[in-house]
Amino acid sequence: MKIGIVCYPTFGGSGVVATELGIALAKKGHKVHFITYSQPTRLDFFNENLFYHEVDIRTYPLFQYPPYELALASTLVNVIQYENLDLLHVHYAIPHASAAYMAKQILRTNGTEIPVITTLHGTDITLVGKDASYEPVVTFSINESDGVTAVSNDLKEDTYKHFKIVKNIEVIPNFIDLERFKKQKKDHFKTAICPDGEKLVVHTSNFRKVKRVEDVVKIFRNIRNKTKAKLLLVGDGPERNNIENLSRDLEICDDVRFLGKLEAVEEVLSVADLFLMPSEKESFGLAALEAMACQVPVISTNTGGLPELMIDGQTGYMSDVGDIENMSVNALKILSNENLPSFKAGALARAKEFDVHNILHLYEDYYQEITEKSHKPIT
Repeated sequence: MKIGIVCYPTFGGSGVVATELGIALAKKGHKVHFITYSQPTRLDFFNENLFYHEVDIRTYPLFQYPPYELALASTLVNVIQYENLDLLHVHYAIPHASAAYMAKQILRTNGTEIPVITTLHGTDITLVGKDASYEPVVTFSINESDGVTAVSNDLKEDTYKHFKIVKNIEVIPNFIDLERFKKQKKDHFKTAICPDGEKLVVHTSNFRKVKRVEDVVKIFRNIRNKTKAKLLLVGDGPERNNIENLSRDLEICDDVRFLGKLEAVEEVLSVADLFLMPSEKESFGLAALEAMACQVPVISTNTGGLPELMIDGQTGYMSDVGDIENMSVNALKILSNENLPSFKAGALARAKEFDVHNILHLYEDYYQEITEKSHKPIT
């Protein structure tokens, strides 16, 4: 098939999943065209079936802000028409689904039909979509999509709860490329970070309030009070200054390192002993899955889609949001030398169930179903 993929080209979960999906589809022989404002973070072009089309965003004195949605819709019309795409798959409802709808209506005026699938990833529903100024557009765009998927049952139910959705939502979970995310021999890195044999704790996120990075630091303080340990914080965002100040206030800043945004996060995970995800809400928990694939057990909350990913007592432990004491106790339980190997094995075993090869066919089958419903022959 000739497939167009629209996503945010950033480190966020939706962009990562969309890019990895496109790469996997290209390896299977599909022609995949990425359409966005800059090259996606994890996209490479060592495949003849991968293509990239940049959305040209021009500024005019008339506009206070560049009209990205209009520029995207115009680019979609051109790419769909001239590349003869079979299907358009947009990730994240705002503004991609609405731009796709606009492009679809424009194409109909010259007799071109294109089925559109919208994948919901989380904050497009739980945060942006609930904003009263966006809700009508989100609802309309989802209902006008030919197919809709969500990355977890929890997100599916959340969407039905907060929006008047009449479309059936297909749940297709996130996935992991186990060829990339696997434990690597990085002993020299572990020695440099933990020269005295400390346990290494890791957290990765975009440092927004919903990630509760303050809880990460407080849990680590409790861990450090009981055993020698180091904390690596990967990512960046609005809460970083607060977290730096908290680390100083708790007098643990010498054992906390901020690594910023990293492309090769799997190298850090390869030397980690524990991953912390005390989020207030996670629609799936892709960062936790990446850690598990690298044999890192996870301490997480029991909210959102995390219970669909985690197996309590096997891949790690889950606690209520904000229960720092319980998460600290469970973290120390995992980090004890006698328990750590079994949790590492349990994390990897669960991650293997979400290998891209186990999930990819679900998307391919869904593409086929939606394309056949639209009565568009596949080339």
